[in-house]
Amino acid sequence: MSTYQQQHVKVVCYLSAEFLMGRHLENCLINLHLHDRVQQVLDELGLDFEQLLEKEEEPGLGNGGLGRLAACFLDSMATLDIPAVGYGIRYEFGIFHQELHNGWQIEIPDNWLRFGNPWELERREQAVEIKLGGHTEAYHDARGRYCVSWIPDRVIRAIPYDTPVPGYDTNNVSMLRLWKAEGTTELNLEAFNSGNYDDAVADKMSSETISKVLYPNDNTPQGRELRLEQQYFFVSASLQDIIRRHLMNHGHLERLHEAIAVQLNDTHPSVAVPELMRLLIDEHHLTWDNAWTITQRTFAYTNHTLLPEALERWPVGMFQRTLPRLMEIIYEINWRFLANVRAWYPGDDTRARRLSLIEEGAEPQVRMAHLACVGSHAINGVAALHTQLLKQETLRDFYELWPEKFFNMTNGVTPRRWLLQSNPRLANLISDRIGNDWIHDLRQLRRLEDSVNDREFLQRWAEVKHQNKVDLSRYIYQQTRIEVDPHSLFDVQVKRIHEYKRQLLAVMHIVTLYNWLKHNPQLNLVPRTFIFAGKAAPGYYRAKQIVKLINAVGSIINHDPDVQGRLKVVFLPNFNVSLGQRIYPAADLSEQISTAGKEASGTGNMKFTMNGALTIGTYDGANIEIREEVGPENFFLFGLRAEDIARRQSRGYRPVEFWSSNAELRAVLDRFSSGHFTPDQPNLFQDLVSDLLQRDEYMLMADYQSYIDCQREAAAAYRDSDRWWRMSLLNTARSGKFSSDRTIADYSEQIWEVKPVPVSLSTSF
Repeated sequence: MSTYQQQHVKVVCYLSAEFLMGRHLENCLINLHLHDRVQQVLDELGLDFEQLLEKEEEPGLGNGGLGRLAACFLDSMATLDIPAVGYGIRYEFGIFHQELHNGWQIEIPDNWLRFGNPWELERREQAVEIKLGGHTEAYHDARGRYCVSWIPDRVIRAIPYDTPVPGYDTNNVSMLRLWKAEGTTELNLEAFNSGNYDDAVADKMSSETISKVLYPNDNTPQGRELRLEQQYFFVSASLQDIIRRHLMNHGHLERLHEAIAVQLNDTHPSVAVPELMRLLIDEHHLTWDNAWTITQRTFAYTNHTLLPEALERWPVGMFQRTLPRLMEIIYEINWRFLANVRAWYPGDDTRARRLSLIEEGAEPQVRMAHLACVGSHAINGVAALHTQLLKQETLRDFYELWPEKFFNMTNGVTPRRWLLQSNPRLANLISDRIGNDWIHDLRQLRRLEDSVNDREFLQRWAEVKHQNKVDLSRYIYQQTRIEVDPHSLFDVQVKRIHEYKRQLLAVMHIVTLYNWLKHNPQLNLVPRTFIFAGKAAPGYYRAKQIVKLINAVGSIINHDPDVQGRLKVVFLPNFNVSLGQRIYPAADLSEQISTAGKEASGTGNMKFTMNGALTIGTYDGANIEIREEVGPENFFLFGLRAEDIARRQSRGYRPVEFWSSNAELRAVLDRFSSGHFTPDQPNLFQDLVSDLLQRDEYMLMADYQSYIDCQREAAAAYRDSDRWWRMSLLNTARSGKFSSDRTIADYSEQIWEVKPVPVSLSTSF
C-alpha cells in the first residue's frame, strides 16, 4: 500500500458479500515460488507435506460461484499488479458443513475459526462505527445549509481483519479486508449489578450476530432484516475506510472517483450508493450535485443473475426502520431520477413506474438492482448471452436509457489454483511441452495444438487423467465406501443444488440407462460413474429433495446385480474449494445443463474445460463462448435455446404432452412416483413428478430426449479413445480466454481505467 500511496495511483475496491478463498497455504507457496522448496524441507524432516496441507481449515465465506469469482479476481489483480482491496464480512460461521443422513442433507455449523486464523492481521486501531435504526433530525447549520442528523438506536463497531493475497511471480499483494461486528458496550455494569445478567451483555450479543453467519435464512422477517443489516454493515465500514485512506493521501474528496474504483459484486453491496451519498453529504458536507457526480463515477455494478427472485428487493417499511437516513436519500435519488425520466419520455408513466427505485404494491419494495444501475457509471453482465438478455429483458429499460453504460465482462478463473495447484500432473506435462509462460498468460496453451496428433503425447495426457481418476476413486471410497472404476467415464455435475441447474435432468438420464439395463442386462453400455456434489440452501425444500433423490437412486443402482457395476452414482458431501480441486482434474464429462437463459455465466464449466474435460451442455451462459473457443466438434450441445423457450412459453407450454408421447420418459417418471427408489416411502417423490407434468418451469420434459441423444453421442466418442483424448487436449489448449487474468484486464481497461503498478522491494538487510 505504501507504493500506491506514494504514487497516488487509482485503486480498485471490490465489494462482495462473499469471498470463497479456499485454503491459503499451498496457493501462497505456489505464487511465491516456494512450493517445491518447502516440500523438500518437510521431506527431509520426515513430515508429510500433503497431510500438513489437509490440516488447514478452509474458510467457507461464500456460497458458490459469486464468492469464488471474487477470490479469483483478487489473485488476478495481484498477479497483474492492479492495486486492489477486497472488502467483505468476516463471518464467524461460514457456509454450513453438509452431511448426509439417510440421503437427506443435514446442515452443521462451519466453525472455521475455532482454532484461530493464522493468515489474518487484526487492525483494531482502524475500527469504524456503524449506525442502525433510530430516526433522523433536520436542521440548518451556521451557514444556513439544510442538514440531516441520523440519531441511531444502535451503534456497532466494525473491526477490520486483513488477509494478504500474493500474486504469482510478482511483488504485488492484493489485500482482503473483512469486517467483524462488535458491540460498542461490552458490559452494561448497571444491569449486571442489578442481577439482569442477560441484559448486561445484550448489546454485545446483538451486535456480534451481524457477522455471525453467512447468509442467515431469510424465510422469516427477522432473517431478512439481519441480512439487510449485514449488507449495510460491511458496505458502510468499507466506504468509511476508503474515505479515510483517500483523505490521508489527498486531503479532500472532490476527486474521489479519480483515485478509487468501487465494483459492486451483484446487488448485495448496492446499498453503497445511498451510503456514499450520506457520507459525502452528512459527514463531509458536499453539495448534493457534487456528491452524486462522485458517487456515479465511483461505482460500477456487476449483475450476476437473470432470475427475478435473485434481484434483491427490500420492504420499504423494513428499510425505513433499519436505515432511516438511507431511505430518505433513496427517495431523493428516485425523485430526481424520475423527474429526468418524465422529461426524457413525456407522458410515459408506465415506463417511469418500471424504472422507479420503488416497486409499488401492497408492500412497496426498494429495488436494489435499479438502485445500482442508477448509481453506477457502468453495468456489466458476466457472459455474452447473459449481457444480451440483460439488455433485452432484465434491465431493458435501463439499456434503452443508457446503452453506453452496458458492458460484457465474461467471467474467468485463475489458472494458478485451478490448474497449476489442483492438477500438478497435467501442469507439469504442459510445462514440459510448451514451457511455463502459460501460468501467467493462459493464451499460451494454444501451443498445445501442435501436439494434437502426437500419439505418444496423447498417451501421456490420457495417463495423467487416469491417475487423477484413481486418486479421486480412492477419496470416494474413503468418504462414501462406494467403489468406483477409474476406467469408467467420470460424468460429473458439481455446483449449487438448484432446480434451474437441473441436477434432476441428469438423474433422469441415469434412470434411463438403468431402465435399459433392467430390460437387457447384457447391453453393451459404456461404464459410467456419475459424481454429484453441491449444497442446497437450508430453506429450499425442492433442492434438498433432489439431493435425497440422487442418493436414493444411487443406493438402488449401486447394488443392483443387473447393473453389474456398469453404473455407479456418488454424491460427495460438503462441496467446497478443496473438494473441487480433487474433482475437476478427474472429470471426463462436465455437466453444464442449466435451462437456457437462466445461468448468468458459470465458472465451474471453465475449470472443467481447463482440466481437459469435455462439456455436455445447453446454449447458456459461458457454455456458448466455451463452445466457440474449443470448437463445436469438441462440445456436446443439446436442448432448447433461450428464444425457443420464450416462444414455447408464450404459446402455452404443456409438459404432459412430452410424457404422453415418450415411453422412455414415462418409464423414468414411473420409477420416481412408484417408490422404486424409496420403498419405505413410496410417495416421497410424487409431488416432484406432479410438478414436472403440470408446470415444469425449467423445461426438463422438453429437453429430455435431446439430452438422452446427446449423451449417446458422448458415449460413442468415449469409446473412440484416440478421438476422445484429442478432444480433451483441444479443450485445454483453447481455454485461454477463460482466465480471470483476461477478465481483470478487460475490467481495468474498459470500466475501472486503472493501470498496473509494479511494486519494488528493498533487499537491503
